[in-house]
Amino acid sequence: MISISALLSACKDDTKKADRSPLPTVAAPPYVCDHIPLRAVELMTGTRDPLVRGRFDLAPDEGPGMGSCAIYQRDGDRLKLLRVFLAPAGEPGKVREQLEDGASPLPEIVPGSIGYYFKSSHSTSNAAYAMLVRGKAEISIQLDIGVEGRDNAADVLALMKLIAPKLITDASAPSAKTASTASPSPKSKDSASPKGD
Repeated sequence: MISISALLSACKDDTKKADRSPLPTVAAPPYVCDHIPLRAVELMTGTRDPLVRGRFDLAPDEGPGMGSCAIYQRDGDRLKLLRVFLAPAGEPGKVREQLEDGASPLPEIVPGSIGYYFKSSHSTSNAAYAMLVRGKAEISIQLDIGVEGRDNAADVLALMKLIAPKLITDASAPSAKTASTASPSPKSKDSASPKGD
């Protein structure tokens, strides 16, 4: 007769431990949505060969690039794990508000950029977020379901370092410092806070 403790021990041995390998420091193929390294996505989400939807247009007729890339679980309910947005909606004032509310500042990943990142303190799914603004260009990363046991905030920071230089380029956006000469927008009660979802 098998004891309960032996069964519990066997279950623990079968549980998959989080891969705590750091994200790559250089963007390399294969890519999802032509610009996001698959290896980084797999480490951040813990999902091999995820479903991917979206694309980026880095050379529109007018303004900076735009597009999105969403990554989903392949099995079960196909939950959204990660989404990257690129939009001509950069507002350095919104970034400053998040920094004032406690988000961590991103380094200047591309010249003239300003950004933030944080892990949600209320999420049960290890959610983390990052945003970078340069002029009118804005790139955001939403990790909706991160891997337990990984530093999810460090993951969104590392992914931003990998993809922002390709998605926000000198050709696609003027410097954020130039755009920030206007007075920042007033603080809104509805603005997202790093302290919540």
